[in-house]
Amino acid sequence: EVQLVESGGGLVQPGGSLRLSCAASGFRFSSSNMYWVRQAPGKGLEWVSRITSGGGTTNYADSVKGRFAISRDNAKNTLYLQMNSLKPEDTAVYYCALGPTTQNTRGQGTQVTVSS
Repeated sequence: EVQLVESGGGLVQPGGSLRLSCAASGFRFSSSNMYWVRQAPGKGLEWVSRITSGGGTTNYADSVKGRFAISRDNAKNTLYLQMNSLKPEDTAVYYCALGPTTQNTRGQGTQVTVSS
């Protein structure tokens, strides 16, 4: 059974940083492209970032480019999202996922709230 468990969310002031983690199990993590997606209150699912299976290629939504960094540790079956210079509009539930759409398996999510 595929399991994705996110952690690391919380309340942070604008301009602050958080590092999200996603522990993966039940599938061949090292062979899978991985994604971070988010859902803000009252909005649809938004793709945030993607990393290829080996970690050699990363992609970002324009809204987070230059502020967020996706990475992975295949030895630990763990995906990360380093989030810097956080803005109130980054407030959302963040999910790690096997794809960018609502049809793709994702975890239970971790809440990130950016507020002063």
